[in-house]
Amino acid sequence: MPDAPGRLYLVATPIGHLEDITLRALRVLKEVDRIACEDTRRTLKLLSHYGIRKPLVSFHAHNQAARIPELVARLQAGENLALVCDAGTPGFSDPGTALVAAAWEAGVRVEAVPGPAAGVAALSLSGFGGDVTFLGFPPRRGGKRREFFTRLAAEDRVLILYESPQRLAATLAELAALMPDRQVLVVRELTKLFEERWRGPLPKVAAALQGKEIKGECTLVLSRPSQTAPPETDLATALLAAARATGLSGRRLAEQVAADLGLSRRQVYQAYLDLKSRGQLK
Repeated sequence: MPDAPGRLYLVATPIGHLEDITLRALRVLKEVDRIACEDTRRTLKLLSHYGIRKPLVSFHAHNQAARIPELVARLQAGENLALVCDAGTPGFSDPGTALVAAAWEAGVRVEAVPGPAAGVAALSLSGFGGDVTFLGFPPRRGGKRREFFTRLAAEDRVLILYESPQRLAATLAELAALMPDRQVLVVRELTKLFEERWRGPLPKVAAALQGKEIKGECTLVLSRPSQTAPPETDLATALLAAARATGLSGRRLAEQVAADLGLSRRQVYQAYLDLKSRGQLK
């Protein structure tokens, strides 16, 4: 049981629209002794909007190791602290988990003040059903990135990811190549004035956003794999029939069948290669 006199409040803040904050969150921010935040300028904007004046201390990924002992000492001395991130819920793909763990170890009472989270908001917009897994930001490069996406292709759950605008197009292209039978929702600047959404088959959305200038962090929600894709035998039949009717072969044949069936060219071309390896197509 907690035995330290102070309390640590994990306060969710707006992900864009400043009105997306709970009455309890505003009360807690007014009552605590100090607020730990990622960017003091961002938090000051929110506090000023609601007429709240409190001491702020920066707490982010680059200084948390040094800050945690200081903040835990304040809590043990009886201060009540609020932890906020720049947007959304602390610890949900944001700094905070290490401080929360240290507070538990020190006997400090930790309370959640729930509210916005971009991943949950985008999920509710998507209309995709099924069990859900949240993945945060993908690795940026190299073998870890390839391994990450390859593992996702075997997932049967709805997937939620965050991505930067600079890497969005590349990420969508990789996902479309591995998971052409999924739907995707991409939301930019969620709840803000210039919010944009794209929803549809992964290959189609990926193609639409190639070369498009994107600003602001993006949230992606991927549906479960399609349950309506044609069985392998039906695809083989379609390829054989099209080859006889058109005389096409190779990639041109795969492209024709993919267009006819509304499937990805990669999926159909792989089926073509399988038939070719068995000597059923040239």
